[in-house]
Amino acid sequence: MQQSPSSPQSHSVSASANDPAAQLSNLQQTYTVIPRMRPQTPLLDSIAVPTDLNALTTAQLITLADELRLFLLYSAGQSGGHFGANLGVVELTIALHYLLDAPQDQIVWDVGHQAYAHKVLTGRRDLLGTIRAKDGLTAFPERAESVYDTFGVGHSSTSISAGLGMSLALRYQGRAQTVACIIGDGAMTGGMAFEAMNDAVQQDADLLVILNDNDMSISCSIGGFSRHLAMLWESGYQVDISDTGAPILCRRPDMQTFDRRKRHKEMRDVPQLEDNLFKAIGFTYFGPFDGHNIPELLRVLSLAKQLKGPVLIHIYTTKGKGFAPAESDPVGYHAISKLPVEIEPESQTKGKETSNPSTKPALKYSQVFGQFLCDKAAEDDNLLAITPAMEEGSGMIEFARQFPERFFDVAIAEQHAVTLAAGMATQGIKPIVAIYSTFLQRGYDQLIHDVALQNLDVMFAIDRAGLVGEDGATHAGVFDFAFLRCVPNMLIAAPKDENECYHLLNTCYEYQGCTAVRYPRGTGTGAVIEQPAQTYNVGEAVIESVLGSESAPKKLALLAFGTTVATAQQAAERLVNANENHQVHVVNMRWVKPLDSALLETLLLQGITHIATMEEHVIMGGAGSAVNEYLLNESAGFKHSRPAVCNIGIPDRFIAHGSQAEQFADCGLDVDGVVTQLEQLLS
Repeated sequence: MQQSPSSPQSHSVSASANDPAAQLSNLQQTYTVIPRMRPQTPLLDSIAVPTDLNALTTAQLITLADELRLFLLYSAGQSGGHFGANLGVVELTIALHYLLDAPQDQIVWDVGHQAYAHKVLTGRRDLLGTIRAKDGLTAFPERAESVYDTFGVGHSSTSISAGLGMSLALRYQGRAQTVACIIGDGAMTGGMAFEAMNDAVQQDADLLVILNDNDMSISCSIGGFSRHLAMLWESGYQVDISDTGAPILCRRPDMQTFDRRKRHKEMRDVPQLEDNLFKAIGFTYFGPFDGHNIPELLRVLSLAKQLKGPVLIHIYTTKGKGFAPAESDPVGYHAISKLPVEIEPESQTKGKETSNPSTKPALKYSQVFGQFLCDKAAEDDNLLAITPAMEEGSGMIEFARQFPERFFDVAIAEQHAVTLAAGMATQGIKPIVAIYSTFLQRGYDQLIHDVALQNLDVMFAIDRAGLVGEDGATHAGVFDFAFLRCVPNMLIAAPKDENECYHLLNTCYEYQGCTAVRYPRGTGTGAVIEQPAQTYNVGEAVIESVLGSESAPKKLALLAFGTTVATAQQAAERLVNANENHQVHVVNMRWVKPLDSALLETLLLQGITHIATMEEHVIMGGAGSAVNEYLLNESAGFKHSRPAVCNIGIPDRFIAHGSQAEQFADCGLDVDGVVTQLEQLLS
């Protein structure tokens, strides 16, 4: 059994089929229940910093993997968060921190869904229960949080580019440090990853890329690249690494304990060493290896990190490893909510108030979109739908089941998704691109150049717009109004609730040209969707209510965009109830572009003395800015009456993670915050 030397740089690891440590690697624990009580983890508790791993034997590292996995299960139950991917990289994380001298050596995680084990081993074990909570740990690596987090991530496919930049900077400075990038097979479908690999070969950079192949991103991996990896895995062969670092083609060890469905229907004969994509690009390729076999990982990585030039180690893992329900349902267990409070015995709940079982729960906005998609596709054969790897999150599962030939999951390829839609539109098809607001940022050039410039008939269904709670700043969709409304030919709709979302989706679908419907994460207000689908007038706002006396000296037009309408209504009621000198017109603006300029002029003619805009979006460049621009540059009524104007929205800073309610309060977008700002305006 191999003993750990004092310096991680001097590790010399070997393992064979007869090695007791190698045999122990097949005895990893599998759990079926998430523990509610803090499990006993004596080895894990002894690890305060990664260098503490140096004192452990290989057998102890295997035991540590079980303890770490059990601790992650417990922690996820307490706080919720990303789940399956973290369980799948426990052994890899231990091996990396055992062999590398972090933080001098740079470990770069892609996306960050898989970095919880890394946080635990780098001094944040006792804080893991605060992850995703206000003032707690972030859900992703963040440079400000730890010196061990070398690069902040949240969006995929960035690790190789960032790692290459580090490697080239280190080379320029004459510093010999290892840079290791961990990227999943799902993230590898992003074009940026291939751009970086191409440049790494051109630069002849010393770069270690570890491909964590679990046949998943959030959903199952798809496409030609996934089939290529499957072909390498199913061949029964691997490119092993010799003691001198040379590639050796050999049969893979028997890995029947690695339970994995067949990924590709075509089998291949023995591949040549050159017969893989990475080798063809110019990387030195080794693999595939079992990513849950710690002795094997230590042997391979200890040799690979000594090689010069770009090197790729291909490992295969199981998403959700060690937790049987997650291994069976890796999509459903991509992330979990924290465990609910245990239900009291019936004898203790008698007489307590219970919810009305006849009350239907409010729909999620993604469900509203999914319902619209299926309804519209049933009546219009020209509808095709595209998603960049967010079938489940965007509410498209039922559509994909009913209309498989009209559903296109392009993997993590936002740029391609947008231009693919543009190409479809040139042939008389009506494509809908279902995409998160934060991910549409990655396809911005294509939206301008390929869609809007040609005024093609493409509709964008933009989910997760606004603040997204625990996922934090990396996933917040708070810039879309600004980057969309400056693009000619674009229409932008912002529904107030589920019913309006459904009908605005229909309105934008029927419109001939570039349109976007922008809606938030989570559930709506419980509004019932009215049938049949309606087509609203483009650019027409709606006065929701007029509160207060007509004779009130101070008349406020409260222009609310999107789901801020409900908050605006509550704030207006409080204002009027507190002061009889206030009259408030609550306006559901409904459209960011075009604005309802006619209604604005009507309000100004009626003697409005104050105007406030509300939006769940950054103030700079947002919907309020659009109102300001109209008033200053085009409005005749404003030049005559000069009402005081206030914009309420997200301030000029990134909003830290926490619950959505906490984020709204932080930005002054809760009812209390809005009332305070309106009182200041009216004073």
